[in-house]
Amino acid sequence: MSAKSSDCLRIEAELVAAATGDATPEVVQQVQRHIRRCAPCDEEFQRYGVIAQVVGGLRSAPHHTEQAARAREALRERLADLRSRLVTYRIFSSPLGRLLIARSEQGVSLVEFLEGRGVRDSRLSRAGVEAVEGGAEMEPLCQELLDYLEGRRTRLEWPIDLRLARSEFHRAVLQVTARIPYGAITSYTRVARDIGAPEAMRAVAQALRWNPVPIVVPCHRVIGASGSLTGYAGNKILRKQRLLSVEGVPTAKIGRELCVERASMYVRHPGKKYYCLPTCQWVSPATLGRLVFFGSRGFAEASGLAPCTSCRPDLHPISPSGC
Repeated sequence: MSAKSSDCLRIEAELVAAATGDATPEVVQQVQRHIRRCAPCDEEFQRYGVIAQVVGGLRSAPHHTEQAARAREALRERLADLRSRLVTYRIFSSPLGRLLIARSEQGVSLVEFLEGRGVRDSRLSRAGVEAVEGGAEMEPLCQELLDYLEGRRTRLEWPIDLRLARSEFHRAVLQVTARIPYGAITSYTRVARDIGAPEAMRAVAQALRWNPVPIVVPCHRVIGASGSLTGYAGNKILRKQRLLSVEGVPTAKIGRELCVERASMYVRHPGKKYYCLPTCQWVSPATLGRLVFFGSRGFAEASGLAPCTSCRPDLHPISPSGC
């Protein structure tokens, strides 16, 4: 993490943008006011500007030699690296406790439950990035996430940067998980099948345990094949239950375990474009781990599904009690 002053950290992303010609006039004026009174930032601004000018000149210059081409590419990569490593973050209070949101040029790269810790103890400090505390520009992300957690929003249509995923396998798991609809749940077994590794349920669970963008990539919608709410964000089962509750997914305690009440949910059969009652003849207990369940008919139909013509969930909807 940088040892710069808080003012310098807050303006670092704008500093790079202004130096490389990617900033609005208002941001350029803000940067100019800052560097007039801050010599270290003025030096950085000049350095970024020189790199940008050299890259611009090389782009327009004739390609006379292989050496010039290599130099041009090296400078392009240096500038791209300087910009790509910048990550802006913000910490805010939520119904689930203190949350950190971080974003890069590519999109949101981290959503983290801090649980009393500070940014120096977060994943940002181990991620090899330049973390800069954001200001008002992060407010829309914070507000949208709050709206989601309080049930006023069902989508977070944010670009996602999966740079903090631990491997390509983890990225594949996260990409499949991101497609699970709002108000729906499925199992680790189903996710493993969808990534083409049907025996890798434990590896899928580990990938979701280290999900860098929980809630946005909804790993809370993935449960055990038995219906149990297995580990979430370091075994925070009650947090998982609360997220599912916001989405209208019914849960209950069975013995010592919290479970999803799948008997009170509508069912999508694999590969089909319709949804069924859990008692439909097409729903086999043997396939429960492969199915997708919806907390309401509205969420099923919002996913493009039509009611089954055999069990007719539109004519015989599930009662709130599940009876």
